[in-house]
Amino acid sequence: METNRNSITRKLSIDKILGEKKEGAGLKRSLKAMDLTLMGVGTVIGAGIFVITGVAAATYAGPALIFSFIIAGLCCGFAALGYAELSSSIPAAGSSYTYAYVGLGEIFGWFIGWCITLEYVVAMSAISVGWSAYATNIIRVLGINLPDALALDPSAGGIVNLPAIVIIAICGILQLKGAKTSAKVNNVLVIIKLSIIVLFIVLVATHIDPANYHPFMPFGLKGVFSGAAIVFFSYLGFDAIANSAEETIEPEKNMPKGIIGALLIATVLYIIVTLCLTGVVRYSSYAGVAAPVAYALNAIGIQWGSALVSVGAITGLTTGVLVILGSQSRLMYSMSRDGLLPKTFSKLSGPGIPRTGIICTWIVGTVIAGFLPIDKIAELCNIGTLWAFFLVSLIVIVLRKTKPEMKRGFRCPGVPVIPILAMAFCAFLAAQLSHMTWLVFFSWTAIGLCIYFGYGRKHSKLANADDSSDELAG
Repeated sequence: METNRNSITRKLSIDKILGEKKEGAGLKRSLKAMDLTLMGVGTVIGAGIFVITGVAAATYAGPALIFSFIIAGLCCGFAALGYAELSSSIPAAGSSYTYAYVGLGEIFGWFIGWCITLEYVVAMSAISVGWSAYATNIIRVLGINLPDALALDPSAGGIVNLPAIVIIAICGILQLKGAKTSAKVNNVLVIIKLSIIVLFIVLVATHIDPANYHPFMPFGLKGVFSGAAIVFFSYLGFDAIANSAEETIEPEKNMPKGIIGALLIATVLYIIVTLCLTGVVRYSSYAGVAAPVAYALNAIGIQWGSALVSVGAITGLTTGVLVILGSQSRLMYSMSRDGLLPKTFSKLSGPGIPRTGIICTWIVGTVIAGFLPIDKIAELCNIGTLWAFFLVSLIVIVLRKTKPEMKRGFRCPGVPVIPILAMAFCAFLAAQLSHMTWLVFFSWTAIGLCIYFGYGRKHSKLANADDSSDELAG
């Protein structure tokens, strides 16, 4: 009879996860609700406002981009309720990977972990490209011109995007200092960023020309939907909060507060800033612009405001790189702890951080950010995230049926309707992405499955535990 060693649907035990935390194993708890909210805001409000808005308005939706943000926000909102329930019930590193391993089985856990890896590494790279655009703008105002060869990727006529590589290196060093240190730095940067966004709104409010809103929906409903699939990238971050569950004090209370709070703050600010951007400058002017907020201020002659907003953008985008780099390393830590990745990724250094995962993410992100264009990066990120959100919503339904007795610090309302709506939104947005994006995703998935069947399935701790049980029974 076949044992679980050959099974790809074996499931991780919740009791085992909770038991390990009671024994004090794993990552150290040091984060509170405010840390989590600011962590989410630090990631969510960054590339969306300071980078993606301009390109999405010019190429996809025009001023109607606000509807794109609302659609993407609803999708994320439904998924966020699922994340809130699962993170309060299964407070372990790994986020959706761990939830899938518990609720659906090992092969699904691996798949969703591989999808999230695509999301995090690519998102970090895209954000760092936006950071580079704003940093270049600042040093230009100071009278220093960085050569295009060192500021642009090869597709844009350069050799390497050096500033993007530099910011990833800085955030990698901060992450190596430990979760508490990186959280403190993140909190300060988020407060600066939010203050400058409010300043931007105040500065441009009196320069809005209603004529710029016509036509309001130049690309029709299809453009709005396509725009939603692209700006979905702007909401990445709240799911990264769930990756910090194992480092959170009272996760059953603080995780839902952090996830939902960050998403609400982000949605309101995205809508207001989008209205400001498309009202001050005609939407078509943002084509190919990687720093739309600074561009808008330059266009109305507020040079000092442009420089200040660029500083705010830099602080905001820095938090995005910082949080996502840390989240990916925690994901690799969790997968390694379960035996699906080599042991080196689950070894903790002095400050209690997964050093190897941080360094590995740092290196891969550097290559992507230094040599690929931002529009291609963003689409790749979205497809991995949509799959993760789809499966997380499914897991909420499955665990309600299979583990009704499981302690839930927060319960997603309207199950199964809300999770089903989340799945429908995810499927719809994924269908709006380009054929090339899907082709790359299938190739990525194929590589992931080769790694799983070549290494993960054989080294899985659950498989080895089953073998030990069989030997004892024999």
